[in-house]
Amino acid sequence: MVRLPLSRGLTLPWAWRPGGRQRAPGDTPAALHARSFPWWRLAMGVAVVLLAALVAVSLGSTSIPPLTAVQILVSHIPGVDIVQDWPRSWDTILWQLRLPRILLAGLVGGALAISGATYQGLFRNPLADPYLIGVASGAGLGATVVLVAGLTAFGVGTGLLPVAAFVGAIAAVSVAYLVARRSEGLPLTTLILAGVAVSALCGAVGSLLMLRSDPDLRPLLSWLLGGLITAQWKHSWFILAYLVPGALVLLAYGRVLNVMQLDEERARQLGVNVERTKLVLIAAASLCTAAAVAFTGLIGFVGLVAPHVVRLLWGNDHRMLLPMAGLVGAAFLILADLAARTIISPAELPVGVVTAFCGAPFFLYLLMRHKARM
Repeated sequence: MVRLPLSRGLTLPWAWRPGGRQRAPGDTPAALHARSFPWWRLAMGVAVVLLAALVAVSLGSTSIPPLTAVQILVSHIPGVDIVQDWPRSWDTILWQLRLPRILLAGLVGGALAISGATYQGLFRNPLADPYLIGVASGAGLGATVVLVAGLTAFGVGTGLLPVAAFVGAIAAVSVAYLVARRSEGLPLTTLILAGVAVSALCGAVGSLLMLRSDPDLRPLLSWLLGGLITAQWKHSWFILAYLVPGALVLLAYGRVLNVMQLDEERARQLGVNVERTKLVLIAAASLCTAAAVAFTGLIGFVGLVAPHVVRLLWGNDHRMLLPMAGLVGAAFLILADLAARTIISPAELPVGVVTAFCGAPFFLYLLMRHKARM
């Protein structure tokens, strides 16, 4: 068996850890992966997300006992008949207000976390986040144009604001990619610089529009700080249409991301089509991020915190890092949104403020921890 040294304690997709199970004759890579993959961690992550959702659906300005909340949820399953001995208002609060919000928070948190972990692996930079190459600034500019022009009522189905934010995010990433693209490939450093330039330009245009307008800017500022107060069931279905294919692509590239932790030349020698991998990962991660911010605004630190938490607990193997980061991000944003709507009840904080209060101290701790090791 051939073993090649990898940085950061990673192993190639076909390599085994020392002391691991030896490869039997006739074993396929899929069979080996199925036996070695720690499925119990994923089960534990799903359980944590469900527990966070149960806590969030039970708490609020009107508290609902957890057992009653479960009964209300089960009563909405077709064919299930449960004697309804709870107030009708509880059913409305849980099913029409809290549950769509919790589902949207879980989807957005998972999308941002998976995208953040992908960017960190692709750029080999622990500070990379889902907004690195212009998604946030493009979405912000799209939202600014719509709100300043007063066009929010002219949307179809989901409204014009999320559509404009989604289009703006994809357009900003596309411009950064086209600027950085060269005939011989895509230099990642140039892509980052192009993303910074596009972000600065979008921010400048958005600021100019706000200064030149005279409407109430509080809705725009609320969107820019992130929030889930307008969550509806149809928003989650819209996000799922983009998140599911994008996330499946990213998860399928977990092994390749392990190899990409080497320099690009060594990755090519190991059979990786580096340029195609860059394009696929950037497109899939940007699509997931754009869909996430379209309805919730710019929620920071989720795509930074969740991947680092998983790395601290279980290491850098992207086969496990990507799905676990998604689950941690989902649970984190569900609990952050619970805090946002209960801390100053009956008023509500932007959820982006809560995630910043949690994420900034966490990264200060990481920096101090890294400094102590030097």
